[in-house]
Amino acid sequence: QVQLVESGGGSVQPGGSLRLSCTISGGTFRLYDMGWFRQTPGKDRILVAGITFGGTPNYAAPVEGRFTVSRDNTKDTMWLQMDNLERGDTARYFCNNMRRPLPWGQGTQVTVSA
Repeated sequence: QVQLVESGGGSVQPGGSLRLSCTISGGTFRLYDMGWFRQTPGKDRILVAGITFGGTPNYAAPVEGRFTVSRDNTKDTMWLQMDNLERGDTARYFCNNMRRPLPWGQGTQVTVSA
């Protein structure tokens, strides 16, 4: 069964940085267009950054210029480098296949506060 595991979250001050990791087991990662999603309590999960199977990134407007998504298909791993973090980035972050969602992982919590 396909399993997604997110890690790397934590608590940082505004302006700080974090690097999230997403690993997949049991699936064909190299064929997936992958995305990073975030969710706050009571709200829907939203896509903040994506990367095609070929490595082309795209970003939601709120994170453009601050977040960088990358992947290594030989390691079945994707990363999200988050710089200049803002309080509004506080959320639980998840990764998934953007086209055909797989079972969601537990996510990793990112908290930005002074």
